[in-house]
Amino acid sequence: MRLSKYLLPTTKELPSDAVVRSHQLMLKAGLIRQLTAGVYNYLPLGWRVLRKIEQIVREEQDRIGGQELLMPVIHPQELWEQTGRSEALDQILFRLVDKKGRKLVLSPTHEETISEIGAAYIQSYRDLSQIWYHIQLKFRDEPRPRSGVLRARQFIMKDAYSFDADNEALDYSYKQERVAYSRTFARCGIDTFIVGASSGAMGGKDSEEFMCFSDAGEDRCVVCTKCAYKANMEVAKGGISKLEPLGLPEQDVETPNKKTIEEVSTFLGIPSERLMKVVIYVVADKPVMVLIRGDQEVLEEKFTARFGDLWRPAEPAEILDMAGAEAGFIGPVGLKRRDVLIVADESLQPGVDYYSGANRNHYHRSGIVIGKNVHPAETLNLREVKEGEACIECGAPLKIEKAIELGHIFKLGMKYADALGINYLDPAGNEKKVTMGCYGIGVERIMAAAIETHSDNYGISWPVTIAPFYAIVIPLDPRDKALSEAAEKCYNDLWDQCIEALIDDRDQSAGFKFNDADLIGIPVQIIFGLKSFKNGEAEIKIRATGERKKLPIDKIVPEVAKILDEMRREIDGKVGIIR
Repeated sequence: MRLSKYLLPTTKELPSDAVVRSHQLMLKAGLIRQLTAGVYNYLPLGWRVLRKIEQIVREEQDRIGGQELLMPVIHPQELWEQTGRSEALDQILFRLVDKKGRKLVLSPTHEETISEIGAAYIQSYRDLSQIWYHIQLKFRDEPRPRSGVLRARQFIMKDAYSFDADNEALDYSYKQERVAYSRTFARCGIDTFIVGASSGAMGGKDSEEFMCFSDAGEDRCVVCTKCAYKANMEVAKGGISKLEPLGLPEQDVETPNKKTIEEVSTFLGIPSERLMKVVIYVVADKPVMVLIRGDQEVLEEKFTARFGDLWRPAEPAEILDMAGAEAGFIGPVGLKRRDVLIVADESLQPGVDYYSGANRNHYHRSGIVIGKNVHPAETLNLREVKEGEACIECGAPLKIEKAIELGHIFKLGMKYADALGINYLDPAGNEKKVTMGCYGIGVERIMAAAIETHSDNYGISWPVTIAPFYAIVIPLDPRDKALSEAAEKCYNDLWDQCIEALIDDRDQSAGFKFNDADLIGIPVQIIFGLKSFKNGEAEIKIRATGERKKLPIDKIVPEVAKILDEMRREIDGKVGIIR
């Protein structure tokens, strides 16, 4: 490809909302152009990268027996109503109505569609196991698109779905995908780690995410400084101090105008951990009271993982109606309404006595004990883990790191089989339901993560496996006929050796060409300078290391092939250790 004819609008100007490195460099290097908020055009150079990534994803899915298909993005709304997700995902669904008044949605994911196919064609145990996947545009009505392609409204996902006869077979499919994901990211030149995660509105269990450390990441991961424990903040656990019972009497204590945890603990002369904090939400018009230790905070992502997206904080009037007191003085004992669902965080210890609101203004109650005078419907992991807490596995301090989520695998179980009737006959002729797994990869996120981890002050430095081109030929004086002809021959020889190459045949200064070459990140640069050319030489520069070497012109193409082969072998070595 010739840069004089190539659509490569490199720029120094950036919009104010381009704050993460990958977004900035994708714009500067002419990989993308924004059409509207959270929606991007992929220009030729960026599209070549995406195609390389997609091919790696395909190869690893095919390797484990995955079968690629293509599913529509326009779905009938009633299909989503059958699984309950039309309401559960209401905040992010794009909805349409066609000319005949039929309600449709633009799909952010394809569990319903793949399940409809499974219900149609899986009839017998002989049809199992299956892994079906597709690479497809998806849509999410993201209220605050940001960070470029990391949080977009239209995006490309690879989703795979497994169909198995039982949990043992599902375990095997899950492990296959786990290895395939590790290999995929390693082949893309990205170091990842696996964390426990929540499957959210998708449902299911045994959920894990593949993460890449990055300051641009929107996920927070809890990582042990000593052992292998890692978890997404939304499911993470940490060790906090244990308390001993104090033997407090159960009685009301006057706390005039003292509402906050800090005010009450100071007034009573007790540490905040001796208080039982109360937070009230309304979930689908039903009140839910969360009890948590006073020195801890509810992480709302954990609450959402348990109760879904359809919740909101209770209004003051609602709190007064259910408790008979204002916020700050409410507690779990003596509520006016009996329909309040009470759940407790794991930070509250059974048998330990706490202070909490007395359900009358300006009073708190002592001697409140989980399992004695308070009986929560559930005990959940709802608190936010804090940096420095003890690891639950080894006791070492925990740290919190920002990371980009690249992939998510989880077991759906029978949720969609139940809703959409995916049944099969076992060898004895008995009808049973299949069990499913779901496995997603953000294709564009791989591209962004590669830039985040393979870039410097000059621009991008692509891993060779996903580089849009492998080499760029840079003639510094294309008006010199002999030099230009030698550069052209080198360029053509590269293509003859199946080395995808660019040639910068633009009539621009050397500095301009060097800056663009470093910015767009092609792994190997081949520089034809007039002085070296007169000596029968050209120069090779390796973008990632800055290493340079001059060689006779007839040795350039073999040397470039050797360098690229070494780069590939280095990545293959990392893939080879994954089992």
